[in-house]
Amino acid sequence: MKRKAQKIKLPASFRTLPQTRSVKKTSIALGISTTMLAPVVAFAAEPASEAEMAPVTVVERVIDHNPYAEPDAPYKARVSGDERRKRPLAETPANISVLTKTQIEDSGYTDLRDILDAQPGITLGTGENGNAFGDRYIIRGQEARSDVFVDGLRDPGMTIRESFAVEQVEISKGPSSSFAGRGTAGGAINSITKQATTDYDFTKLSVGLGTDDHRRVTVDTNYALTDNVAVRANLLYGYEEVPDRSPADRERKGVALSTLIKPNERFDILLDYYGFRGEDRPDLGAYLYGALPNRKPFKGAPVYAQDEDFLKSEVDTFTARLKYRFNDNVRLTNATRWGKSENGYVATGASYASDSSLNLSTHQGWQEVDYFANQTNLFVDTVIGGMKHEWNLGLEYTDHSVLNGVYLMDGATRVNNVPFSAVDGGVSRANIRKGDWDIDWNVKTVSASLMDTVDLTEKWTAFAGVRYDHFKYDMKAFWNHDSSNATPNVLGNFKYSDSLWNGHLGLTYKFRSDANVYLTYSTASDVNGGESDVGTGSGYGGVVVLPNGTSNGYIGASPEKTENIELGTKWNLLGGKLLATASLFQITKSDVMEGADYATVGTFNTGENRVRGIEFGLAGNLTDKLSAFAGVTFMDSEVTKSANPENKGKTLSNFADKTASAQLRYQATPKFAFGTAVKYESKKYAGQPDTAAGYVTAAQVAAGSQPASNLGAYTQPIPAYTVWDLFAEYRVTKAAKLRLNVGNVFDKDYYLAGYRSGSFLYKGDARNARLTLNYEF
Repeated sequence: MKRKAQKIKLPASFRTLPQTRSVKKTSIALGISTTMLAPVVAFAAEPASEAEMAPVTVVERVIDHNPYAEPDAPYKARVSGDERRKRPLAETPANISVLTKTQIEDSGYTDLRDILDAQPGITLGTGENGNAFGDRYIIRGQEARSDVFVDGLRDPGMTIRESFAVEQVEISKGPSSSFAGRGTAGGAINSITKQATTDYDFTKLSVGLGTDDHRRVTVDTNYALTDNVAVRANLLYGYEEVPDRSPADRERKGVALSTLIKPNERFDILLDYYGFRGEDRPDLGAYLYGALPNRKPFKGAPVYAQDEDFLKSEVDTFTARLKYRFNDNVRLTNATRWGKSENGYVATGASYASDSSLNLSTHQGWQEVDYFANQTNLFVDTVIGGMKHEWNLGLEYTDHSVLNGVYLMDGATRVNNVPFSAVDGGVSRANIRKGDWDIDWNVKTVSASLMDTVDLTEKWTAFAGVRYDHFKYDMKAFWNHDSSNATPNVLGNFKYSDSLWNGHLGLTYKFRSDANVYLTYSTASDVNGGESDVGTGSGYGGVVVLPNGTSNGYIGASPEKTENIELGTKWNLLGGKLLATASLFQITKSDVMEGADYATVGTFNTGENRVRGIEFGLAGNLTDKLSAFAGVTFMDSEVTKSANPENKGKTLSNFADKTASAQLRYQATPKFAFGTAVKYESKKYAGQPDTAAGYVTAAQVAAGSQPASNLGAYTQPIPAYTVWDLFAEYRVTKAAKLRLNVGNVFDKDYYLAGYRSGSFLYKGDARNARLTLNYEF
């Protein structure tokens, strides 16, 4: 690795000295106090004399190329990669968990789903039909499957998301529509990508081998062609069998290219391309069996993935970013992105038939996503009434279009009472082919926002923002394909438009130089039919319709609204190397659309739920040798209003009231480090999004399908779990190091999420081991 020399204006007597273009990297980083510059300036103006130099501090950790990280604190980010977050994270009045590149690499996780599952306050869900298009996240009890962003721009569609080109992952907890637009009821997930830089030349090669035929190769290389032009490339190939679930497997291919051009000192042009190809044979894991109240996952069932099963994800995005600095107080940025993704899956689900046989079912669908986004931000720093204001005026236009459909196939797609010995080939699907689309979903949005950060006094800082979104919604839905792929029946064409106002307000009191307390209020809004994959499935985030005598129905609902109030404190300790946080919060979601199953007709704005909780977090260095990233969240959820009176008082679906995780790294010697990671999630219950977990209803009791003693009992329990991982790292030479990761050390059976019928449970990976060689050129 080469680090570019910084340009410094020197006195005239110094400008004839030779200047070096770069210096070689060693295995240590040198920290030199900026006070050393004072003797240099004095020397230029005065005769030579003795001067006392500031001490040179030698640290054991190498330079981290992440520009947002805290130097020499590998698990702590100093600032957000979102330029609209104007202050360091330790001074921002919001709960934002930031996972650095080093912390992610030490964990051994590579898919975003696995990375997020280890974070407190986040749970996973399966979605309707398994939602095998991609990943589904739930933040503080609120749906977030459509609230994933890349470099501040929404990443629509549900795809497999990889971390090979990610610098850090930022999880904003709490409603944030003033930053992110529609949705974001519980928060948002923003991946900050690796970008070209003129500051360093480096090449990093990573080669991993492991159990379950694990193979993974990544390359990250950056080269400054001139002082004003740099290119960076990230490449990926990975393959592995699902631990202890072969022949289920995963394959990943990716490329991320970035070019930085600086026409002058004021103007930056950044051009990116991201391409990804994922192809899995999906494993939907276990299933529930037994009668209530003792229903539990069935252990010992065979791997029932079929030869025809697949999950494919293809992503291509192009992004152009322009940054222009008019002066020290005014700058303009613009980001334009065009993207396309294609996703499809045919997967096998199972349910209990007997202790030696099971029922097999087919879950399948395809999705095509096209999207365009343009975001402009004008940053202006001014002084008004003796107070410094940091203004941000934002304008944004997005056009998201999603086609959804199903596959057509011959043979039996559902078979009952299949013996374990005959599971392979248990369903006779053949001639799988893509059918016509049945959902055409389109949303166009124009947005404007205004934010300000102002220092009221030396101790008090206020943050405020407001955002206006005007959207046009257009969704066509077709159903009832037949086996001949004839013209489908028309269900309807749903169009409407509406406007959303959202904002946030925060106040921070800095009662110590390294600590503050903050109070914040924020809102979010979501639209009727905001989920692109379910059409008129009103119980899953699809459009809710009331009949009006026409085939199209009536769409007259108000947006769903979410409010959050949070009281928190942040302590930036040990010279800024450790950030400790605590927050007390309440999220209230009102005007919730309610429906059941795939029913078109639902209810408008009849639901309400509330989540209360407290969260603690640590990120950074506990000592010179011990780094930590840890957190714990205690929450309570309740449906407080519903069109169905039985829902009231129930917990939210896919909601774990206690979650915790910790990752520790100990640098025993300059060459050797080791660590551990643990994650815990309490019991939760599957069900439809944004409503009560599945339970025994009065109607079931009246019909005699359930005894009266089970009335109100939750029907889809997903057990609590605790999983431990280990890792160790040894630096062989200045350029090479080895890392060993052992996942699920105690080979714990655990389950990430459950389908609302109980016909499958996503199963966490069994014990696995990976050895990775990292080499830096």
